[in-house]
Amino acid sequence: MTLTEGLTSMGTAAPETPVRAGRRGAGAWRFVVLGVLGVYFLVPIGASVWYTIRDRRNGGVTLGTYAEIPGAAGFADAFTRSLVLAGLTVVLVLVLMVPTVVLVNLRLPRLRTTVELLTLMPLVLPPIALVVGVRSVLSWAPDYFLNTPLAEAFFALQEPALPWILVFVYVVLALPFVYRALDAGVRGADLRTLTEAARNLGASWPRVIVSVVLPVLRTSVLNAAFLTLALVLGEFTVAAILGFETFPTWIVRISGSEPRLSVAVSVLSLLITWMLLLLISALDRRRGTKENS
Repeated sequence: MTLTEGLTSMGTAAPETPVRAGRRGAGAWRFVVLGVLGVYFLVPIGASVWYTIRDRRNGGVTLGTYAEIPGAAGFADAFTRSLVLAGLTVVLVLVLMVPTVVLVNLRLPRLRTTVELLTLMPLVLPPIALVVGVRSVLSWAPDYFLNTPLAEAFFALQEPALPWILVFVYVVLALPFVYRALDAGVRGADLRTLTEAARNLGASWPRVIVSVVLPVLRTSVLNAAFLTLALVLGEFTVAAILGFETFPTWIVRISGSEPRLSVAVSVLSLLITWMLLLLISALDRRRGTKENS
């Protein structure tokens, strides 16, 4: 080996040690951060679970609190109502946003910034201000339109069994999350080629949306639906101010008289949310495996 080659090899090999050391340090810090975050999330959840299963009288562990959940007064009605509201919200927001995202990305790219700003408005406007405005409209509108079909429509929106006004408010609140989930899926797929091929074969736009867009964006649609479901099942402020009993407001109502039951229901709802998230991840992984094979 010549002197030049030796210097060259030394010059190229010398920086590798600090780089590797830096990478090892970054990896160690990553584990530290993940460990701190894990403790931050798992300790409160573990304390909640222990609070619900600990038997203070006889000692040991009991699942009696969880067994009381299905028969708790008001649980079935509140949980069913929230599930129906979540389903209606998911359907309505997807019907609105899937064609919008596809149209903006394929036909009207100049409106992308405008649509993004509009979908960000629910994050800029506090939910408390939004719901106070909605309540004000609901309070004065029947007086101005009494004995008219419009007044009947306002009354129908506030039906306690199925308050459609909550669905419309939840659709507005879910817009930022749904739009970004769908937009990420559209940008990662070659929809232009697929939609043009379907249109050249004579498919109408509704059929293109159902037969081409939705299968391609299945993971994004599932993510958007999951985010919307989690938002509706966990939303308290809007339902409480408008005076409707949903799953979160029911939990708060019983927390004073039956605290262990309310904590048990909260833990169970958290586990259901995690199961849905794992299910979406499994479906996404299965789809990726099929595409690779």
